[in-house]
Amino acid sequence: MGNALLRRRIPAFAAGLASLVMASGLAAIPAEAAPAPKVDYVALGDSYTAGIGAGPYDETKTCIQTSGGYVDIVAKTGRVNLLVNAACSGAELTGGPTSVAAQLSDPETLAALADAELVSFTAGANDLGFAQIIGICATLSPTDCRNAVTAATSEASLSALTLALAETYKAIQTAAPHATIVVLGYPQLFDTTDPIIPLPIPLTSQELINLGTLAINGAIKDAVNFANENYGTNAVYVDLTDRFAGHEVNSGDPWIFFAAYVDSTGTVQLDPRSFHPNKAGHRAYASALLASVRLGQLVRL
Repeated sequence: MGNALLRRRIPAFAAGLASLVMASGLAAIPAEAAPAPKVDYVALGDSYTAGIGAGPYDETKTCIQTSGGYVDIVAKTGRVNLLVNAACSGAELTGGPTSVAAQLSDPETLAALADAELVSFTAGANDLGFAQIIGICATLSPTDCRNAVTAATSEASLSALTLALAETYKAIQTAAPHATIVVLGYPQLFDTTDPIIPLPIPLTSQELINLGTLAINGAIKDAVNFANENYGTNAVYVDLTDRFAGHEVNSGDPWIFFAAYVDSTGTVQLDPRSFHPNKAGHRAYASALLASVRLGQLVRL
C-alpha cells in the first residue's frame, strides 16, 4: 500500500514542479542561445590592410589587394560582417585614385561606412616615402640611408603627418558615425640583435629603418590621441612592435614576407610584396585587431 501511495504522489509532484517552472518563466528559455549578431565592418588604408604579403595579387580589383590578409581572416571568424575592404596598395592619405581620400569618396564605401560599427585602418608610411627609403637603404650606403630616414622623420615631417592623419580619422568618423576606428601601427622589420637570415642590407641601415618605423608609429599614436581629444573621434591605436618581436624578416620565424629576384639585366630586384606581413603576420594583425575591441559591445541593436 505504501508503494501505491508513493506512485500516486510522484506524478502529482511532477505536475506541481512543471507549474512552478511555467510560472517562473523558465520554460521560455530556448534550448540553444541565439547566435550573437555580427559587427558591420569596413577596412580602409594602405597595403597592410590590402593584405599584401599574404598571397598572390588579386588583379580583378582596381586597388591591388591580396586575398588572405588580416581583413579576410577577421571576416572568416564569423563575428563580423565585412561590408567592404577598400584598402589599396601604395595608398597615401591624399592624392591619386588609390589614396585614402579617394577611398572615402567612393559611393559604395561611403554607404558601407554609414552602417559600419568597426573600421580598421593602416596608413602613414607611404606619406613619408618609406618604400623608397627602404630601397635607398638596401642599395646605397648607410650614410645615404641615414640622410633619407632623417629627412623623412624630421620634426616638421612628423608633425605634418600627425595632423594629416588626425584629419583623416575625423573624416572617417564623420562617414562612419557609429564606428570604432582601430588604427594599426607597423612592425619593426629587422632583428638587429640576433639576426638569423642574412640580408643584403647593412646592419646600420636596418637599425635606421627600425628607428624610422618607430617614429612613424609615434606619429600615428599622437594623431589618434589628438583626434580623440579635439575632434571627438572614437579611435584606438594598436601597436604591433611587441607582437612581432622575434618574428622580423631576418629572424628564425619571420612573419614578414621577403623575396628577391634577378632581372634580365642582372640587377637584383625586390619582390613588391617584400616587407609586408606574410600569412603568419596577417594572423597576428587579425589577433591584435580582435583583442583591441569587444565586438559584442559594438553591435547596434
